Amino acid sequence: MSVDHSEALAALVGMSTGFPTVALDLVNEPMIRHWAEAMGDTNPVYFDAVAGVTAGLGGIVAPPTMLQAWSMVGLTGTLKRESSRGEKKDLENANDTMMRLLDEEGLTSVVATNCEQEYDRPLRPGERIAMRATIETISDVKKTGLGVGRFTTSLSEFFSVDESFPSDPSLRDAALAKAERVGTMRFRILKFAPQASAPAKPPRPKPALTQDNAFFFEGLNEGKLLIQRCTACATLRHPPLPACGKCESLEWDTIESKGSGEIYSFVVVHYPQVPSFDYPLPIALVALDEGTRIVANVSIDPEHIAIGQRVIARIETFDNDLSLPVFDLDTGA
Repeated sequence: MSVDHSEALAALVGMSTGFPTVALDLVNEPMIRHWAEAMGDTNPVYFDAVAGVTAGLGGIVAPPTMLQAWSMVGLTGTLKRESSRGEKKDLENANDTMMRLLDEEGLTSVVATNCEQEYDRPLRPGERIAMRATIETISDVKKTGLGVGRFTTSLSEFFSVDESFPSDPSLRDAALAKAERVGTMRFRILKFAPQASAPAKPPRPKPALTQDNAFFFEGLNEGKLLIQRCTACATLRHPPLPACGKCESLEWDTIESKGSGEIYSFVVVHYPQVPSFDYPLPIALVALDEGTRIVANVSIDPEHIAIGQRVIARIETFDNDLSLPVFDLDTGA
C-alpha cells in the first residue's frame, strides 16, 4: 500500500452513512407473493390470512428475508443519487468517504464476504419501513488469498414507522428513537489490492460450511447432488435449512437428484471481477425436475443462454476439497 489512511478510516467507525431512508412502498401482499413465488416458498402464512392466524401470527406476514427489500430505492433512486452527488465531496456520506479512502490506499477491488440478518418480529402488510445504516467496523490491513485488504462491516437497522414519521431527513434520527426496531442486517465486504504475482486463476473461494449444509458439499465430493427433504411432509428444500418452511418439522433426510431441470432465471456477471472466475460469468437459477431450485454455474455461451432451456448437471471438482454442480445444455431433452 502506497498510502495509509488508518487514522482517517478509524474516525469513520460508528458514523451514519447518511440520513435514514424510508421505503417507497408499504409492506404489501402483491410483493410478498412475487417474492415467495420467485423463491419457491409455499409457506401458507405468506398467502393465506387464516393460515397466519392459525400459526399465531395474526394474519399474512412477509418472508423475513425480504427485510432489506422493502427499503431499497431501486436503480432509478440510485442513479438519481449518483447524479445529484457528481464530483462534489461535500455531498459524500461516510460510506462514500470510506470507499474513496480505501481506493486511495490501492484497495480498488471488492468482494462481498457475508451477510447476516436478525429478525425481531414478522412484518405485516400495511407497515412502512425505515432504515438507518452505520459503519460498524473497518479492519486493519489483512493478507488474504485475494491480496492485501481491509474488511468493512455496515450495520443496517430496520424500523416500523407510522404516518407521523418526518419527511425531513434531518429529523428522522430523532424519530427512530421512538420507533420499533424490526430487524438488523450486517453486510461485510473485503476491499483488496489483487496480488500482481498471484496466479492468473487462484482457487475458487470455499463455501462457508455449517451443520445445516455440510451434507450437501460432502455429497458433491462423493459425486452426488443431494437435496434436503422434510420427513414429515416430504417437501424438498434448497438451500438447506434447519426446519421445514411448510410444516416447521426439524426432521429431514435427503434424496439424490438426477440433475435434470430447466433454467428458471439467470444473470451474467461482468463486474466486479474476482480472479478465481472467468468472465462474463453466467449463473442460473435451475428448477430441478424433482421440484426445487438451485443456483449454480452454467457452461452455456452467455449470448445464447435463455429461460426455459433444459439443462443437466455434472459435478466438477475444482480442488481436492471442493466439488460443485455445473449445468450443461441437455442435448438429449
